[in-house]
Amino acid sequence: MRIKTTQAWWVRIPIETARQHRSDFGQVQTFDAAIVRIETDDGLVGWGEGKNAAGSAGSYGALVHMINHEVGPMLTGRNAGDIGPIWEMLYNGVRSDSAVKHGHAMPQIARRGMSIAAISAIDIALWDILGKHLGQPVWQLLGGRKADRLPAYASGGWAPAETIGDQLKSYIDTGGFRAVKMRVGAMDGAPHLSATRVRAARKALGDGVDISVDAHGTYTVAEAKRFAALVSDCDLAWFEEPVIGDDKAGMAEVRASGPVPVAAGESEATRYDFRDLAVMKAADIFQPDPAFCGGISEAMKISTIASAFNLRFAPHLWAGAPCFFSGLHLCAASPASFTVEYSLGANPMIHDLVEETVEAKDGMVAIPEKPGLGFTVSEKFLEAHAQGS
Repeated sequence: MRIKTTQAWWVRIPIETARQHRSDFGQVQTFDAAIVRIETDDGLVGWGEGKNAAGSAGSYGALVHMINHEVGPMLTGRNAGDIGPIWEMLYNGVRSDSAVKHGHAMPQIARRGMSIAAISAIDIALWDILGKHLGQPVWQLLGGRKADRLPAYASGGWAPAETIGDQLKSYIDTGGFRAVKMRVGAMDGAPHLSATRVRAARKALGDGVDISVDAHGTYTVAEAKRFAALVSDCDLAWFEEPVIGDDKAGMAEVRASGPVPVAAGESEATRYDFRDLAVMKAADIFQPDPAFCGGISEAMKISTIASAFNLRFAPHLWAGAPCFFSGLHLCAASPASFTVEYSLGANPMIHDLVEETVEAKDGMVAIPEKPGLGFTVSEKFLEAHAQGS
């Protein structure tokens, strides 16, 4: 099971105009990701995904080049089952031998951002390979699953106050969801404008549906506290990324200022960032993105930190199929998980990139049963939308 080839592509899939939405990231016209294929000398293939931007908000050229020309060659000949040692080798760089000898991390200077995105893609693909090699789904390798279906929430909600209720109701009708998430923050302007949309949503949905809000880190601390006060009677399930990830102290201040749980982490990388969130009491819900935080390996460590601090785990899964399926396996195995993010915006990177049907029924998502991550990439579709390396 030695690694023979590693290939990454910048996959860019256009979104039809009628299904596009606008947020603080701008008009989302395409869905982009770095998709990775690793093949072993005995013919096993694993698929991974790395992210360094949201939707069509950034370029993946540099990340793909890094995987193909820097990271990939380092993997050739390695045992694909050595997932942990490979992770640490890529994280520590030229000092990896010293780190092994001394028993603690000695990471390279560029240890976050694109480096972790590349490691994430590799790590996801290696778990896929290991599961296929052993004939087991990844959740089994992570310790077993706690359920064959998990509750999901419908993630979307960009409509103005006049139509936000109808938009969120359509999510409930589509998959039977009893929990929804809507966007707030800079896309609206002042906090009172977002509060008006939230109030309209609560009025339309009544008391029987959980509503969460996501500010994408676009508020200042003062604005976040003001917004929370304006919607204090709306019974929000959580307030996601009230301020930027670089301001953990500010996030802790927002969390301490009121009763609404704070969710955070899609902008964070590795167990070390989440350790700080826990120690600083900055979040109630951890939301690592497997395609950015360090892959399945690191996300599972992050879920353990959440469990140890009596926090909850709900990975960020606005992503392509490798990341989304990784999240399903992680949620199935983590004692701290409680819900799965299910994107209701146009997402061809989940639905069209794979041959399987991905859907929610009665507000629940089934956990894959097949070996590995449990999906089959449509290589014809991949080839049609790959941008090169």
